[in-house]
Amino acid sequence: MINKDDVMKVLEKIDDPELHRSLVELNMVKNVAVDDTSVVIDIALTIPGCPLKAKIHKDVTEGVSAMPGVKTVQINFSAMSQDERKTLTEKLTGKSKYAGFKDVRPKHVIAVASGKGGVGKSTFTANLAVALAAEGYQVGVMDADVYGFSMPRALGIVGQPTLIGDMLIPLENYGVRLMSMGFFADDDNPVIWRGPLLHKAINQFIADVHWGKLDYLMIDLPPGTGDVSITISQAIPEAQVLVVTTPQAAARSVAGRVAKMAEKTNLKVMGVVENMSYYQLPDGSKDFIFGKGGGVELAGQLNVPLLGQVPIETRLREGGDTGKPIVLSPEKSPAAEEISKIARSVIRKTMEQAAPVASVN
Repeated sequence: MINKDDVMKVLEKIDDPELHRSLVELNMVKNVAVDDTSVVIDIALTIPGCPLKAKIHKDVTEGVSAMPGVKTVQINFSAMSQDERKTLTEKLTGKSKYAGFKDVRPKHVIAVASGKGGVGKSTFTANLAVALAAEGYQVGVMDADVYGFSMPRALGIVGQPTLIGDMLIPLENYGVRLMSMGFFADDDNPVIWRGPLLHKAINQFIADVHWGKLDYLMIDLPPGTGDVSITISQAIPEAQVLVVTTPQAAARSVAGRVAKMAEKTNLKVMGVVENMSYYQLPDGSKDFIFGKGGGVELAGQLNVPLLGQVPIETRLREGGDTGKPIVLSPEKSPAAEEISKIARSVIRKTMEQAAPVASVN
């Protein structure tokens, strides 16, 4: 005999794929009826036309069908009322003791910066985020490069975020949640904004997005030391900066200015990553196309660690264009191995920072 309480226990383990909370906890399960070998479930979606309705249907059907004695599962979908959505929003956001974020603050915020464009910062950020997620952490990416947004392409994400009340739900792929201006702007039209509008957009990405519980929030900053970087420093003062450079002197010099900007805005520089460090030839030797030693020198100047040196690979660039990060490739790749190593270094450093300091009697 099928027991209604047992069905509810199964549903408690099934999450809404956007909100990452149990369907039962979110009060989306409105009714469960059991009759001999059949189960009928009424589910209220957050909005009409929910883009992940099929995913919820699949997860619920598979979960309940696996119960002993169940032969048929019928799911009736409806949509929450305006009052129900308001209650849901209040439940999700609560009253945080922190300013800015609607829900709990991310454990670690890492802003990835470069002094100039063309150093592969965004492709690196996307791969680093996916590598952190592959290690089992909850990861989000804020694409703060408002003028040159590229994260949706790099992470293979298309569509528009769901709006519940005044709360935006990030889109997700590879276990990484993403919010980007690219979801709202036409690729063919430039974003032409001055400082105040940029400030407002970035603050909305912080205050009006339901990031959920994150271990890491990565922020892909635009090149240089402009308004967006200053806004981030004001809104998220605990953010750390990861500086990406290439080996040549020009990139190293400009990246150094970014690090100095971080110091002036009281942001801690976590370390330096040297991208496009070398090209590995078929015989295993290395061709240092853009010179050698720039990352080591910059890290020394800043008195921070050089976290890694990522080689040039065609597949790394191709993955950024096709939305298939190289760190997930089953084929062996020096670039993927180095980025995964950098991810583990980031984890180790943030764990060391979070560890309590032993008292001395």
